[in-house]
Amino acid sequence: MPADPVSGAPPPGDLQLLSLTKRFGEFTAVDDLDLVVPAGSFFALLGPSGCGKTTTLRMVAGLEVPTTGEVRLGEQDITWAKPYKRPVNTVFQSYALFPHLTVYENVAFGLRRQGRKEVTEPVRDMLRLVELESFGARKPAQLSGGQQQRVALARALINQPQVLLLDEPLGALDLKLRRQMQIELKSIQGEVGTTFVHVTHDQEEAMTMADTIAVMHRGVIEQMGSPAELYESPRTTFVANFLGQSNLVPCAINGRDGGDLVIDAQGALVRMPAERAQVHQGKAWLGVRPEKIILGSPGEDLPGNSLGEARIVDVSFVGVSTQYLVRTSWGQELMAFEQNTGARPLMRAGDQVHVRFAGAHAFLLDHDQDARAGVDEDSAA
Repeated sequence: MPADPVSGAPPPGDLQLLSLTKRFGEFTAVDDLDLVVPAGSFFALLGPSGCGKTTTLRMVAGLEVPTTGEVRLGEQDITWAKPYKRPVNTVFQSYALFPHLTVYENVAFGLRRQGRKEVTEPVRDMLRLVELESFGARKPAQLSGGQQQRVALARALINQPQVLLLDEPLGALDLKLRRQMQIELKSIQGEVGTTFVHVTHDQEEAMTMADTIAVMHRGVIEQMGSPAELYESPRTTFVANFLGQSNLVPCAINGRDGGDLVIDAQGALVRMPAERAQVHQGKAWLGVRPEKIILGSPGEDLPGNSLGEARIVDVSFVGVSTQYLVRTSWGQELMAFEQNTGARPLMRAGDQVHVRFAGAHAFLLDHDQDARAGVDEDSAA
């Protein structure tokens, strides 16, 4: 691979993890992981605490040595390279800024360590990128949490790494600032074009920023894809429950009619496209997201499949939507979200309703999987 004629560095390449495994004694933190992160992408490793995502990140950074497997960057094998010899930088949740140095000197630190004498222009460019041009003379203690995070980002990017690793970088921020920084991080990544690998347990954070998300659980990747693909078409109960909320109704597949499956969902015959099913015979879990459920008053003519009558047992008004908990005729409780557009009056606890959904918005999962998988993990709703 030819080197860049100006910097002498090899051109950016995909980050590849090949059969990567990390064991701590008898415990396997990362289990035979194969993963390709395309150069220039914003990639998220999403999962609960202890799933192996941070250990994976640390192996890429060189802070942990793999038990087996390889870490490659383009054609370069960096598995055994020292951390400081890798074209990789890391931004941590704790920021790790030098409290005695100014913002300017914090950002300049990496360049000065390389022996660069003229740092003024690149430091100013980085401070401009993170919108802190006028803060160069301040100390970290004089900055807000969000501003400190921007300084940490600028300090990491000024070294022009091929890959920037973000280890729960927004975890210490309050909710409003965290959402603001999600948008800013995505914008900065698009501007610099550096590969970002973001580790988080927060599903909203991953979906807001990442082009591709890999959902990790117990050291392996359960499913990988775009945010929309993972949310609309989960392949496992863990992904369905960890990424948002899901209603999983026990059912049996009766057969096929053209491109549809005919399903017995607790006595209600429903149809859905066979292409949205992970299983095509026997028992299954019929999955419907809460916002895809339609609640109608008795006698109201609504489209879609019917799951029969239910009674509202709880109502939560949350501004943009109202969340209803309904108890079905077979005793299962389902969640339904309805946008507060004003087109329909709010319903009340105790009201009798009819539960409907469109088959094209449902999914079907293997009944051998645990319906509670991912429910009690540390995802953010």
